[in-house]
Amino acid sequence: QVQLVESGGGLVQAGGSLRLSCAASRSSARINAMGWYRQAPGKERELVAALTSGGSTNYADSVKGRFTISRDNAKNTGYLQMNSLKPEDTAVYYCNADVSWYSARYNIWGQGTQVTVSS
Repeated sequence: QVQLVESGGGLVQAGGSLRLSCAASRSSARINAMGWYRQAPGKERELVAALTSGGSTNYADSVKGRFTISRDNAKNTGYLQMNSLKPEDTAVYYCNADVSWYSARYNIWGQGTQVTVSS
């Protein structure tokens, strides 16, 4: 069984930066397409950034120019670099990925990591 393990969340002041990581729990697993989502209290989960298996990216308008999604195939890890953070970026962030492991493919969610931006 393969899991996605998230890390990198925390408390930061407005204008600061954080980098979230999403690592496959098996070294033989490969992250293909992936996305980062967030859910703020009382709001629906929304897609923040997406990365296709071919390397194309897409961002929500609210984070364009501030967030960058990437993937390191050698480390089986995806990232979300978040710069110029704003209080409205406060949410639980989840990664979701299409993961290959031997002959199987899975769509897997990470456990979520809290990001809190203070004003």
